[in-house]
Amino acid sequence: MACTHCDGTGWRPIERDGVRRVERCDCWQDSITTRLIDDANIPPLFVRRDLDDFVIYPNEKLIAVLASARRFADAFPVVTKGLCLIGPVGIGKTHIAASVLRRVITRTKARGLFYAVGDLLKLIRSTYNPVVRTAEMDIIRPVMEADLLVLDDLGREKPTEWVEETLNLIVDTRYNCKRPTIFTTNYEDMSDDTELDALKVRVGFRMHSRMHEMCEFLEFDGADYRHLPPNGGPDDLVTLWKKAPRRRTLPARSGVLAKAQLQSLKDPKPHRELNWPGGKAGRG
Repeated sequence: MACTHCDGTGWRPIERDGVRRVERCDCWQDSITTRLIDDANIPPLFVRRDLDDFVIYPNEKLIAVLASARRFADAFPVVTKGLCLIGPVGIGKTHIAASVLRRVITRTKARGLFYAVGDLLKLIRSTYNPVVRTAEMDIIRPVMEADLLVLDDLGREKPTEWVEETLNLIVDTRYNCKRPTIFTTNYEDMSDDTELDALKVRVGFRMHSRMHEMCEFLEFDGADYRHLPPNGGPDDLVTLWKKAPRRRTLPARSGVLAKAQLQSLKDPKPHRELNWPGGKAGRG
Protein backbone atom coordinates (compact mmCIF):
# COMPACT_ATOMS: atom_id res chain seq x y z
CA MET A 1 0.00 0.00 0.00
CA ALA A 2 1.42 3.37 -1.06
CA CYS A 3 2.20 5.98 1.59
CA THR A 4 -0.74 8.38 2.04
CA HIS A 5 1.62 11.36 2.45
CA CYS A 6 3.77 10.92 -0.67
CA ASP A 7 1.80 8.38 -2.72
CA GLY A 8 4.88 6.15 -2.82
CA THR A 9 7.18 8.75 -4.43
CA GLY A 10 9.34 9.33 -1.35
CA TRP A 11 8.62 13.09 -1.55
CA ARG A 12 5.77 14.81 0.26
CA PRO A 13 4.41 18.28 -0.58
CA ILE A 14 4.53 20.94 2.12
CA GLU A 15 3.62 24.62 2.26
CA ARG A 16 5.51 27.19 4.31
CA ASP A 17 4.92 30.94 4.23
CA GLY A 18 2.70 30.52 1.22
CA VAL A 19 5.41 28.66 -0.75
CA ARG A 20 4.79 25.06 -1.83
CA ARG A 21 7.73 22.69 -1.96
CA VAL A 22 8.55 19.04 -1.38
CA GLU A 23 10.68 17.27 1.22
CA ARG A 24 11.72 13.72 1.87
CA CYS A 25 8.90 11.70 3.36
CA ASP A 26 9.34 9.75 6.59
CA CYS A 27 8.51 6.55 4.69
CA TRP A 28 11.62 7.04 2.55
CA GLN A 29 13.80 7.34 5.65
CA ASP A 30 12.19 4.20 7.06
CA SER A 31 12.81 2.28 3.85
CA ILE A 32 16.49 3.26 3.87
CA THR A 33 16.81 2.09 7.48
CA THR A 34 15.08 -1.21 6.69
CA ARG A 35 17.40 -1.86 3.74
CA LEU A 36 20.52 -1.04 5.76
CA ILE A 37 19.46 -3.34 8.60
CA ASP A 38 18.66 -6.12 6.12
CA ASP A 39 22.11 -5.68 4.55
CA ALA A 40 23.85 -5.73 7.94
CA ASN A 41 23.61 -9.53 8.25
CA ILE A 42 22.34 -9.41 11.85
CA PRO A 43 21.15 -12.93 12.85
CA PRO A 44 17.33 -13.29 12.81
CA LEU A 45 17.32 -14.05 16.56
CA PHE A 46 18.83 -10.62 17.30
CA VAL A 47 17.70 -8.41 14.42
CA ARG A 48 14.84 -6.86 16.41
CA ARG A 49 16.60 -6.78 19.77
CA ASP A 50 17.29 -3.48 21.49
CA LEU A 51 19.26 -2.40 24.53
CA ASP A 52 15.96 -1.48 26.19
CA ASP A 53 14.83 -5.13 25.90
CA PHE A 54 17.56 -6.29 28.25
CA VAL A 55 16.26 -7.75 31.52
CA ILE A 56 18.24 -5.93 34.20
CA TYR A 57 19.12 -7.37 37.59
CA PRO A 58 21.50 -6.27 40.37
CA ASN A 59 24.77 -6.84 38.50
CA GLU A 60 26.95 -3.74 38.64
CA LYS A 61 29.32 -4.74 35.83
CA LEU A 62 26.47 -5.65 33.48
CA ILE A 63 24.73 -2.34 34.19
CA ALA A 64 28.00 -0.49 33.52
CA VAL A 65 28.49 -2.38 30.23
CA LEU A 66 24.95 -1.46 29.09
CA ALA A 67 25.64 2.19 29.95
CA SER A 68 28.86 2.12 27.90
CA ALA A 69 27.01 0.47 24.99
CA ARG A 70 24.32 3.18 25.05
CA ARG A 71 26.91 5.96 25.14
CA PHE A 72 28.69 4.44 22.15
CA ALA A 73 25.47 4.00 20.14
CA ASP A 74 24.30 7.55 20.89
CA ALA A 75 27.69 9.15 20.14
CA PHE A 76 28.47 7.29 16.89
CA PRO A 77 30.12 8.30 14.57
CA VAL A 78 31.91 10.67 16.97
CA VAL A 79 33.69 7.86 18.80
CA THR A 80 37.40 7.16 19.19
CA LYS A 81 37.16 3.50 20.22
CA GLY A 82 35.01 0.47 19.58
CA LEU A 83 33.94 -2.07 22.20
CA CYS A 84 35.25 -5.48 23.24
CA LEU A 85 32.66 -7.42 25.26
CA ILE A 86 34.25 -10.21 27.30
CA GLY A 87 32.51 -12.83 29.39
CA PRO A 88 31.15 -16.38 29.64
CA VAL A 89 28.47 -17.79 27.34
CA GLY A 90 24.84 -16.74 27.62
CA ILE A 91 25.26 -13.44 29.48
CA GLY A 92 24.06 -11.24 26.61
CA LYS A 93 27.19 -10.15 24.74
CA THR A 94 25.73 -10.84 21.28
CA HIS A 95 22.42 -9.20 22.25
CA ILE A 96 24.29 -6.05 23.28
CA ALA A 97 26.53 -5.97 20.19
CA ALA A 98 23.65 -6.53 17.75
CA SER A 99 21.49 -3.96 19.54
CA VAL A 100 24.22 -1.32 19.34
CA LEU A 101 24.69 -2.02 15.63
CA ARG A 102 20.96 -1.79 14.96
CA ARG A 103 20.61 1.44 16.96
CA VAL A 104 23.57 3.03 15.14
CA ILE A 105 22.12 2.12 11.75
CA THR A 106 18.66 3.41 12.68
CA ARG A 107 19.99 6.69 14.08
CA THR A 108 22.75 7.52 11.58
CA LYS A 109 22.04 5.40 8.46
CA ALA A 110 25.58 4.02 8.77
CA ARG A 111 26.70 0.97 6.77
CA GLY A 112 26.93 -1.71 9.43
CA LEU A 113 27.87 -5.37 9.23
CA PHE A 114 27.61 -8.31 11.64
CA TYR A 115 29.56 -11.57 11.38
CA ALA A 116 30.22 -14.45 13.72
CA VAL A 117 33.96 -14.91 13.18
CA GLY A 118 33.60 -18.62 12.40
CA ASP A 119 30.95 -17.94 9.75
CA LEU A 120 33.06 -15.21 8.17
CA LEU A 121 36.11 -17.45 7.95
CA LYS A 122 34.02 -20.28 6.51
CA LEU A 123 32.65 -17.90 3.86
CA ILE A 124 36.15 -16.73 2.92
CA ARG A 125 37.36 -20.34 2.68
CA SER A 126 34.48 -21.15 0.33
CA THR A 127 35.99 -18.81 -2.26
CA TYR A 128 38.85 -21.26 -2.75
CA ASN A 129 36.34 -23.61 -4.38
CA PRO A 130 36.65 -23.13 -8.17
CA VAL A 131 32.90 -23.72 -8.49
CA VAL A 132 32.25 -20.56 -6.46
CA ARG A 133 32.97 -17.50 -8.56
CA THR A 134 33.00 -14.89 -5.80
CA ALA A 135 36.47 -13.43 -5.32
CA GLU A 136 38.00 -13.43 -1.84
CA MET A 137 38.30 -9.66 -1.70
CA ASP A 138 34.64 -9.25 -2.74
CA ILE A 139 33.82 -10.79 0.65
CA ILE A 140 36.60 -9.22 2.70
CA ARG A 141 36.34 -5.66 1.35
CA PRO A 142 32.84 -4.89 2.77
CA VAL A 143 34.01 -6.23 6.15
CA MET A 144 37.05 -3.94 6.13
CA GLU A 145 35.07 -0.92 4.86
CA ALA A 146 31.86 -1.09 6.96
CA ASP A 147 31.24 2.04 9.04
CA LEU A 148 30.66 -0.22 12.04
CA LEU A 149 31.58 -3.91 12.19
CA VAL A 150 30.59 -6.51 14.79
CA LEU A 151 32.86 -9.57 15.02
CA ASP A 152 31.05 -12.02 17.29
CA ASP A 153 32.55 -14.95 19.22
CA LEU A 154 36.20 -14.09 18.60
CA GLY A 155 38.71 -16.77 19.57
CA ARG A 156 36.42 -19.76 19.19
CA GLU A 157 37.82 -20.72 15.80
CA LYS A 158 40.75 -23.13 15.59
CA PRO A 159 43.83 -20.87 15.81
CA THR A 160 45.84 -21.58 12.67
CA GLU A 161 48.28 -19.37 10.84
CA TRP A 162 45.71 -18.74 8.08
CA VAL A 163 43.07 -17.68 10.63
CA GLU A 164 45.48 -15.28 12.31
CA GLU A 165 46.64 -13.78 8.99
CA THR A 166 43.08 -13.32 7.75
CA LEU A 167 41.82 -11.65 10.91
CA ASN A 168 44.93 -9.47 11.10
CA LEU A 169 44.28 -8.22 7.57
CA ILE A 170 40.74 -7.20 8.51
CA VAL A 171 41.60 -5.69 11.89
CA ASP A 172 44.73 -3.89 10.66
CA THR A 173 42.81 -2.27 7.82
CA ARG A 174 40.05 -1.07 10.13
CA TYR A 175 42.64 0.13 12.65
CA ASN A 176 44.54 2.13 10.04
CA CYS A 177 41.32 3.67 8.67
CA LYS A 178 39.95 4.43 12.18
CA ARG A 179 36.77 2.44 11.59
CA PRO A 180 35.14 1.33 14.87
CA THR A 181 34.72 -2.37 15.58
CA ILE A 182 32.77 -4.27 18.24
CA PHE A 183 34.16 -7.63 19.33
CA THR A 184 32.59 -10.26 21.58
CA THR A 185 34.55 -13.14 23.08
CA ASN A 186 34.33 -15.81 25.76
CA TYR A 187 38.06 -15.65 26.45
CA GLU A 188 39.36 -13.61 29.36
CA ASP A 189 41.89 -10.82 28.91
CA MET A 190 44.57 -12.36 31.13
CA SER A 191 48.05 -10.97 31.59
CA ASP A 192 49.63 -14.43 31.74
CA ASP A 193 51.17 -15.06 28.30
CA THR A 194 51.40 -18.80 28.97
CA GLU A 195 47.68 -19.28 29.77
CA LEU A 196 46.26 -21.18 26.79
CA ASP A 197 42.74 -19.82 27.28
CA ALA A 198 43.84 -16.18 27.45
CA LEU A 199 42.43 -13.89 24.75
CA LYS A 200 45.99 -12.82 23.91
CA VAL A 201 46.99 -16.38 23.04
CA ARG A 202 43.74 -17.21 21.23
CA VAL A 203 43.91 -14.28 18.80
CA GLY A 204 47.66 -13.67 18.65
CA PHE A 205 49.79 -11.10 20.43
CA ARG A 206 49.85 -8.64 17.55
CA MET A 207 46.08 -8.53 17.07
CA HIS A 208 45.54 -8.36 20.82
CA SER A 209 47.73 -5.24 20.97
CA ARG A 210 45.72 -3.64 18.13
CA MET A 211 42.45 -4.45 19.89
CA HIS A 212 43.54 -2.72 23.10
CA GLU A 213 44.20 0.47 21.19
CA MET A 214 41.00 0.14 19.12
CA CYS A 215 38.51 -0.78 21.83
CA GLU A 216 37.19 -0.14 25.31
CA PHE A 217 37.49 -3.53 27.01
CA LEU A 218 34.31 -4.42 28.95
CA GLU A 219 34.63 -7.63 30.95
CA PHE A 220 31.65 -8.91 32.95
CA ASP A 221 30.03 -12.02 34.36
CA GLY A 222 26.42 -12.90 35.00
CA ALA A 223 23.54 -15.32 34.67
CA ASP A 224 23.04 -17.39 31.54
CA TYR A 225 19.87 -15.89 29.99
CA ARG A 226 19.28 -19.10 28.05
CA HIS A 227 18.54 -20.88 31.34
CA LEU A 228 15.95 -18.29 32.40
CA PRO A 229 12.59 -20.09 32.89
CA PRO A 230 9.50 -18.90 30.97
CA ASN A 231 8.15 -15.68 32.50
CA GLY A 232 11.31 -15.49 34.63
CA GLY A 233 12.53 -12.14 35.87
CA PRO A 234 15.36 -10.36 37.71
CA ASP A 235 15.09 -12.52 40.84
CA ASP A 236 15.50 -15.69 38.78
CA LEU A 237 18.56 -14.20 37.06
CA VAL A 238 20.13 -13.41 40.43
CA THR A 239 19.54 -17.02 41.50
CA LEU A 240 21.10 -18.35 38.29
CA TRP A 241 24.05 -16.02 38.66
CA LYS A 242 24.74 -17.15 42.23
CA LYS A 243 24.70 -20.79 41.13
CA ALA A 244 27.00 -20.24 38.15
CA PRO A 245 30.73 -20.93 38.55
CA ARG A 246 32.79 -17.75 38.59
CA ARG A 247 35.21 -19.19 36.03
CA ARG A 248 33.70 -21.07 33.13
CA THR A 249 35.48 -23.95 31.40
CA LEU A 250 36.42 -22.91 27.87
CA PRO A 251 37.67 -24.97 24.93
CA ALA A 252 41.39 -25.51 25.39
CA ARG A 253 43.73 -24.46 22.63
CA SER A 254 46.09 -27.02 21.22
CA GLY A 255 49.24 -26.98 23.34
CA VAL A 256 51.40 -27.37 20.26
CA LEU A 257 49.89 -24.33 18.55
CA ALA A 258 50.09 -22.25 21.71
CA LYS A 259 53.72 -23.13 22.30
CA ALA A 260 54.51 -22.39 18.66
CA GLN A 261 53.00 -18.95 18.95
CA LEU A 262 54.81 -18.22 22.20
CA GLN A 263 58.06 -19.33 20.56
CA SER A 264 57.39 -17.02 17.60
CA LEU A 265 57.82 -14.05 19.91
CA LYS A 266 61.36 -15.12 20.63
CA ASP A 267 62.14 -16.17 17.05
CA PRO A 268 59.84 -14.16 14.73
CA LYS A 269 59.49 -15.38 11.17
CA PRO A 270 59.05 -13.20 8.07
CA HIS A 271 55.48 -12.13 7.43
CA ARG A 272 53.93 -14.61 4.99
CA GLU A 273 51.69 -13.69 2.11
CA LEU A 274 48.04 -14.64 2.21
CA ASN A 275 46.61 -16.91 -0.47
CA TRP A 276 44.55 -14.27 -2.25
CA PRO A 277 45.22 -11.31 -4.57
CA GLY A 278 44.94 -8.89 -1.63
CA GLY A 279 48.61 -9.55 -0.84
CA LYS A 280 49.94 -9.29 2.68
CA ALA A 281 48.26 -8.43 5.96
CA GLY A 282 49.32 -5.06 7.30
CA ARG A 283 52.42 -4.88 9.40
CA GLY A 284 52.93 -3.24 12.74
